[in-house]
Amino acid sequence: MNTLSFWLKRHARRFSSDETGNIAIEATIVLPIMFWAYLSLFSIFDAYRQYTVSQKAAYTISDLISRQTTPIDNDFLDSSRALFDMLTRSSNRPSIRLTILKYDEDSDSYEVQWSKVRGSFGALDNEDVDDWHNKLPVMPDQENVIVFESVAEFDPLFDTGLENRTISNFVFTRPRYAPQVLWQD
Repeated sequence: MNTLSFWLKRHARRFSSDETGNIAIEATIVLPIMFWAYLSLFSIFDAYRQYTVSQKAAYTISDLISRQTTPIDNDFLDSSRALFDMLTRSSNRPSIRLTILKYDEDSDSYEVQWSKVRGSFGALDNEDVDDWHNKLPVMPDQENVIVFESVAEFDPLFDTGLENRTISNFVFTRPRYAPQVLWQD
């Protein structure tokens, strides 16, 4: 029995001090975690990039509209949506809403001059903008503002736990060269 216990102790000691094959075991454990972390970071970076690109595109379209001195029409709005789509390179077709508001100081309210949509939005009316005092800047009496809104869906490239998101933008701009941007049917 002594020789058996001696033999077991000797082999157990040798087995515990033997380090051959450890790197394969460690790699089997660590590499999938590292690969998942890399894909997760890539997906998160791509989401932030898409948010930024969408916001810059919304400001670009809003600025483009603010510089219009001639009335805009359906073709202009369709082209604006196509430009927004091209700038964002979204995998899904974005929705946009363009609204011209006028502020009335006496009633402390906003009046919708006109509102046009492309996509899943609904056009705004005066009741929709009653409580927009916290969304819009302080405006002088009878001043107009252009409100450009966009919504696009973001689908992550890899399924690492980051869920699909809706990227929404709300941009307001003052008309630059004319007192109001007009709509022509």
